[in-house]
Amino acid sequence: MSQVSAEPEIDADAPDGASNTGNELKRGLSSRHLQMIAIGGAIGTGLFVASGGTISQAGPGGALVAYALVGLMVFLLMQSLGEMSAKIPVAGSFQTYATRFVSPSFGFAIGWNYWFNWAITVAAELVAAGIIMDFWFPGVPGWVWAGSFLVLLTAVNALSAKAFGESEFWLSLIKVVAVVLFLAAGVLMIFGVLGDSSSGMSNWQNREDVFHGGWVSIISVFMIAGFSFQGTELVGVAAGEAKNPRREVPRAIRSVFWRIMIFYIGAIFVIGCLIPFTDPSLLASGEADIAASPFTLVFERAGIAFAAALMNAVILTAILSAGNSGLYASTRMLYAMAHDGKAPKIFGRTNSRGVPMAALLATAAVGLFGFLTAIVGQGAAYSWLLNVSGLCGFIVWAGIAISHYRFRRGFVAQGNKVSDLPYKASFFPVGPLLAFAVLILVIAGQNYEAVLAGRGAEVLSAYIGIPIFLGLWLIHRFVTKSKVVPLLDMDLAGPEGLEESAA
Repeated sequence: MSQVSAEPEIDADAPDGASNTGNELKRGLSSRHLQMIAIGGAIGTGLFVASGGTISQAGPGGALVAYALVGLMVFLLMQSLGEMSAKIPVAGSFQTYATRFVSPSFGFAIGWNYWFNWAITVAAELVAAGIIMDFWFPGVPGWVWAGSFLVLLTAVNALSAKAFGESEFWLSLIKVVAVVLFLAAGVLMIFGVLGDSSSGMSNWQNREDVFHGGWVSIISVFMIAGFSFQGTELVGVAAGEAKNPRREVPRAIRSVFWRIMIFYIGAIFVIGCLIPFTDPSLLASGEADIAASPFTLVFERAGIAFAAALMNAVILTAILSAGNSGLYASTRMLYAMAHDGKAPKIFGRTNSRGVPMAALLATAAVGLFGFLTAIVGQGAAYSWLLNVSGLCGFIVWAGIAISHYRFRRGFVAQGNKVSDLPYKASFFPVGPLLAFAVLILVIAGQNYEAVLAGRGAEVLSAYIGIPIFLGLWLIHRFVTKSKVVPLLDMDLAGPEGLEESAA
């Protein structure tokens, strides 16, 4: 019935140390692992450092509106992803869905795009880790820390999926605790319980200040906010190794989104109350600006003397968490593509612990780009690596929306009932269509100022991801002659051994 190869069977019962001769992954991730993977993926330097810049640019009200709108789009996308990954929980996730429900060429482009995005992210995070460690050890070269952290993250991922999940749980928990403490301290400061003085709600009284720059600024911040939420889709990849994905994936999707929104909306509200949008400290946006982070400023005004050192440690945790997740996600994507004939077969092999070591080592090799810190300087290398990855995350999100729209249509066309789905997206078809339309706007508007000003180099760095994705798609289509998968020919089967849990 299907025009694509089946996803490899995943060993659901074998313990972590059991023999694994079939090159299968092992389901070692529990519910708490999945939830923290999704939460941790969305809480990082975008919240801890760059959130101040969004308030400076659009005012506290404008930043709140932008993040709320992006949050709505992410909510719709997570519903789409939840419906597909609960029904078909596989490590290939977006690549598998794009292949089965759109076309093999579209899946090929999505898969390599996602692998490239997270592999480069690992390298970028290694550079950032060097910048962070310079706070405590200014005399140690950045490449020393980049190499050390690369070895550490690779070793953790080489143990087992459960080891990755456990490490990510605790790294994410540190971030969550930091945000909760920040919100608690901020509320007490707003009411005058902590700190020397309280501005209360005075920063929200002047409408022109609250929505500084109007809709133009809100749209600009909207683009920035989108990057902050990237990583929430990691739960879709992790579903391939969840112990009971048809129960745990919907649970994670339902609960995680609202927690993330509370963290972002709450943090921006507190910052907007305590720090005027005209404060020059809010313009800080890089890892080298720990002392100017809005979180650091609020903790200092609350009377915490070691605020900068505390936030430096939290942000280092966030960076290691991002690198850890990136190494895991890109490894599993490369593994899935190898089983689907879209990557060399060697990347589809696993060891006795169910870890695709060849895929892991290949991805870690890309992390060696972190050593560019020793050649071109930390800040320059970090900026270059981020520009290379560019729009990859948004393109994958758009692929999720397209895949879900066709998945639901194919599911119904083959005589199935929507009520039989383990998890149902509530707003279909409006949800994926609206999310896709918003994403097209975000992708097109990444650096519209550079386009209008005719700054060619900036335009190239901002939009280079688009021609790369289209090139992968079209070249694969030309070589393989693949076509769009008809609704009645879609492969809707999940991995073997999961049908009982669907009941």
